[in-house]
Amino acid sequence: MTKFFYFRKPKKGSEVRSLKPEVKKEKLMKFKFENLLIWQKAMDYGENIFQFSNQFPKEETYNLISQIRRAVDSIALNISEGSIGQSNPEYKRFIGMATRSLAEVVTCLHKASKRKYISDAEFMEQYDYAYNLMNMMVAFKKKIK
Repeated sequence: MTKFFYFRKPKKGSEVRSLKPEVKKEKLMKFKFENLLIWQKAMDYGENIFQFSNQFPKEETYNLISQIRRAVDSIALNISEGSIGQSNPEYKRFIGMATRSLAEVVTCLHKASKRKYISDAEFMEQYDYAYNLMNMMVAFKKKIK
């Protein structure tokens, strides 16, 4: 026997609420890593490098393009992963991995420059951002007790 479920009509004055939560126009940041400046900068750098690497030759799709994109994404991924429920020594280890991923990005930038895929000015712009981010990450790691 098939059962049918009927919903009662709401009483006068009561409101019907949607099951979906209201979405505010501004993004809610509930995870603690989302409030970290180094994570935000790493996220921005990841998107920047993604767009930037589009100018590399197509024959680099599975080599340098893939490598630089994976490395730059690893920066923010390691920062976030280390911040969730880890001990301080473990958190420091993840920040260290993020810093090493940043060094990998810089090496990819050097490769792109040597292969003449990018201009000296483009190299310096990306290099300076990476250097500033690295300094922020090192300072943040030192603050973790």
